[in-house]
Amino acid sequence: MSTELLYKKPKSLLNKGTGLLSDYSHSLNPYVGCSFGCSYCYVRQMPVAAFRKEEWGTWVDIKVEAGEILRKEIRKAKSKGKVTIFMSSSTDPYQPIEHKEKVTRSMLEVMLEEQPDFLVVQTRSPLVTRDIDLLLKLKDKVRVSMTVETDLDEIRKHFSPSAPPIGGRLEALRQLADAGVATQATIAPLLPSSEAFPDKLRPLVNRVCLDDYFMGDGSGGRRTRTLGILALYEKLGLEQWYDSSAYRIVYDRLRRVFSEDEIRISQAGFAP
Repeated sequence: MSTELLYKKPKSLLNKGTGLLSDYSHSLNPYVGCSFGCSYCYVRQMPVAAFRKEEWGTWVDIKVEAGEILRKEIRKAKSKGKVTIFMSSSTDPYQPIEHKEKVTRSMLEVMLEEQPDFLVVQTRSPLVTRDIDLLLKLKDKVRVSMTVETDLDEIRKHFSPSAPPIGGRLEALRQLADAGVATQATIAPLLPSSEAFPDKLRPLVNRVCLDDYFMGDGSGGRRTRTLGILALYEKLGLEQWYDSSAYRIVYDRLRRVFSEDEIRISQAGFAP
């Protein structure tokens, strides 16, 4: 599927942290839209997507001159108090076009000069490893949170066929950990997975965030229901995984190899 690319200069970049991200002073999105187009993505129903004619996943807006705009905004924000940033809340900061445009990298370069108190980089793309050099310079002020909803790539293909393969994400976690970058695996939203999933994560991370549609879509699961995701679970014969108690399956499996304080649930897992 081709992606329509538009170049736009934003008026501002930093947004006030709210809802699930209320533990942060700001959220930051280098792009608008997302070419990964995950079927369960709550952003599909937000105004940024609802008022576009094009289908979610088929377009991405590239924010031009983002570095200079961000520099000014961080300086202003820091003059008012602590600055903690979640990047990103409504897109993936490592869109495929990031290979060429390097918008996210330009933002990281700015944050080396105007360092926030803490930065979380939320992604599902192995491209994040390209920026290990910058992430290391941020030292203990950054954490990379890699979305790994399942360990089964055949499941991933049903729910997010355009997203990076699971194997690539696990390898990215390994590279980040080997380099000394603080990381976590984010099982969000949790998809059907195997009993071996925790064993695959254990050598890679010492922190896991676990979330589902019911805790994490900001509406107790109502947003997800309107997307018709249940029908996909029914088609696959996996209805038992579409339940508010299904996260306990994965949590109990994680507890076999992770300590209780290494597992964070929903909002606590995304917090600084």
